[in-house]
Amino acid sequence: MVRVTEATWVRDYVLHLQFSDGAEGDVDLGNELEGPVFEPLEDIELFKSFHVHPELHTVVWPNGADFAPEFLHGLVTVTA
Repeated sequence: MVRVTEATWVRDYVLHLQFSDGAEGDVDLGNELEGPVFEPLEDIELFKSFHVHPELHTVVWPNGADFAPEFLHGLVTVTA
């Protein structure tokens, strides 16, 4: 099972993520913010208030929104 180990905000709706399998890169979530849980994250200040949950091992927001780590892993764009 892949886990998010670190996350940092890059710009807009882009996070730089590191995973337990050694993969890391940028994930643009701008097109993923649909539905009642995710639409509030269009407020960039709320979007930037994420953290890596110590038990869920993924990025979570104060409003309860989160993405499965496997989903995020699949969106990674490797950065140089």
